[in-house]
Amino acid sequence: MRLGALEAGGTKMVCAVGDETGKIFERISIPTKTPGETMPEMIAYFKEREIEALGIGCFGPIDPDPKSETFGHITSTPKLAWQNFDIVGAFKEALQIPVGFDTDVNASALGEATFGVTKGLDCSMYLTVGTGIGAGIYIDMGAGAQAGGNLLHGMLHPEAGHIMMKRHPADEYEGKCPFHKDCFEGLAAGPAIEERWGKKAAELADRPEVWEMEAYYIAQALVTYTMIISPRRIVLGGGVMHQEQLFPLIRKYYAHMMAGYVKTKELEDLDSFIVPYSLNDNQGIMGCLQLALQRLT
Repeated sequence: MRLGALEAGGTKMVCAVGDETGKIFERISIPTKTPGETMPEMIAYFKEREIEALGIGCFGPIDPDPKSETFGHITSTPKLAWQNFDIVGAFKEALQIPVGFDTDVNASALGEATFGVTKGLDCSMYLTVGTGIGAGIYIDMGAGAQAGGNLLHGMLHPEAGHIMMKRHPADEYEGKCPFHKDCFEGLAAGPAIEERWGKKAAELADRPEVWEMEAYYIAQALVTYTMIISPRRIVLGGGVMHQEQLFPLIRKYYAHMMAGYVKTKELEDLDSFIVPYSLNDNQGIMGCLQLALQRLT
C-alpha cells in the first residue's frame, strides 16, 4: 500500500510516501510560501508517486469537523496567505483520492499511539514545545470509532498552548502571545525564550536559570492537563525539548506542584510518565500515514 503524508508547517511542508506499517520510503521538504506557490509543488510530488490516500497534519487553527461547511480549511491562522484556505479540497480535486486531515500535533499524538511510546495506552497526550505550543490528545474509543475518532476534537481541537499560567516569581517578561501575552505559549515557546533571554534556546544550554524557569512553566501546564485529561503518559516533543536537561527539572517541579494529590501507579514513576518523543522524531509523518490509512479504510 502506498500512502502519502504531509506534515504542513509554518516554515516548511514535509511531503513523504510510506505504507500502513509506518515505514517511510522517501520524503522532501518544500518551503511554506503562499498557497499559489507551494500547492503546485506538493501536488506534483504526490501525483508522481501514485499514492492511494493522503494524510495531512496541518498547522492551525483548522476545521477538522467533517460535518462542517469549512471542513478541511485552515482558518484563523496568523499566516495570512493561508487564512480560510481549503487545503483538503485542493488536494482532493487534484489527486482524486481520500484525504485524512487533522492538526500537526494530533498527527504526532496518533503516530506515537500507533507506533511509538504510547502504543497500547487508552489515554495519552503529546505536547510540542517549539515555535508554538500545542497538544494532541489520544483517547481509545474502541473498534467502533470512526476514522480519526480517537483524537480529541470537540468544537474545534485542543489549544493547550493558550492556557493561563501562574508566573514564575523571577519572571518579569510580559509575554509573546499576540492574543494573551502571558499564556503558556506566550511565556514558554521558543520565541518567548529568545525574546526574554536575548538568544535562541539552542544557544542557552549552559544557562541553568533559563531551564529552571522553562521547566516551571511546562510542569505547571502538565499538572493542569493531568487534572483535566488524566492521561496515562505525556510525551514531550518540539525544538525546545531537544534540551534534554529539561526532563529531570520538569519532573521535579511536577512532583512539587502535584503535592501528592493524585496517587496512581503511573505517577509513582515520573520517568515513565513524562517522556521524550520516540520514533526518531518521525512521529508526525507516521501519524499522517495513519490518517491516510484511516480515510482509505
